[in-house]
Amino acid sequence: MSEVSAGAPGVRGAGSTVVLGLGTPLMADDGLGLVVLEELSSSWCFEPDVELVDGGTWGMNLLGVIEDAGRLLLLDAIHARRTPGSLIVLRGAELPRYLFTKVSPHQVDLREVLALAEFRGTLPADTVAVGLEPRRVELADALTPLIRGRVPLVVEEALAILAAWGHSVRPRARAAATGSLTGRARA
Repeated sequence: MSEVSAGAPGVRGAGSTVVLGLGTPLMADDGLGLVVLEELSSSWCFEPDVELVDGGTWGMNLLGVIEDAGRLLLLDAIHARRTPGSLIVLRGAELPRYLFTKVSPHQVDLREVLALAEFRGTLPADTVAVGLEPRRVELADALTPLIRGRVPLVVEEALAILAAWGHSVRPRARAAATGSLTGRARA
């Protein structure tokens, strides 16, 4: 069973699949990654286990989590200059160009953390980012209705990636009783 763990360094299984939710719920659509992470945690089970990590805005403290992962799935609002609400999936060399939103000028951004892991030769070869082009990133405590309505699309894409990586994905009992968010549940 997968549970969401805090982003601070801790004991993890070497080579595990890590799903890292990023952003802050205090900046409107920037909280997307954490909303999707919570949906995965509360509604889905994975075999073998997938480690779900609340990365929030931990910055450089995420380096150990990233370096210990065998595969890494990042969930975030992604500024790619597309129409707000567009689904964005980035792999490999595409990653550093778009994952760079800072909430403050003092914050270390994910691009810098990924660059350091790559420089050290510890960035997982299977690293994918999934998210949506945000509509609004400013002080607000909720996703915009557009982004909130597209959360199931990000969940579905994350589930498809995890299944492609060899994880069996199935709804939790609560999700099965009430209907799943996505139509791509896998047994």
